[in-house]
Amino acid sequence: MSQGNSDAFEDLGGVDDCGDADDLPLAPGQAQAQACTVRQVLDRVGGKWSIGILVAASQGPVRFTELERSIEGISRRMLTLTLRNLERDGLLHRTVYPTVPPKVEYVATPIARELYESLVALTDWAERHRNAIAAARAAYDEAQRAARGAA
Repeated sequence: MSQGNSDAFEDLGGVDDCGDADDLPLAPGQAQAQACTVRQVLDRVGGKWSIGILVAASQGPVRFTELERSIEGISRRMLTLTLRNLERDGLLHRTVYPTVPPKVEYVATPIARELYESLVALTDWAERHRNAIAAARAAYDEAQRAARGAA
């Protein structure tokens, strides 16, 4: 998955380039459509902000401001875009209550709840291994600096 947040661009009218259909084993049109669909789904559920939102919404209804407070570093705009994309993909259900101010809640749909255990396993894995990954990055960066210094 990319380091950038593809969630913001895919559904704002941008063209999604899925690569050459000739590289795929199925008929060109069919293969490209199938490959794009899988990639788009994986990009969406593995997006920088999507995992936290889906985990939170799988616990029960959650409000926009609760998500904004609980997801460190997300802007209001990115939260809005990601919520809209997850809703569009059928992973979240949005309910607006006719109050002043309007109350809006998000809850995971059955297909997102099916994904929940995998997302929790992924976040648990990341928590367990984040120190080892940070150490590996530091060692790699140091080795690269040393190699550049020796050249």
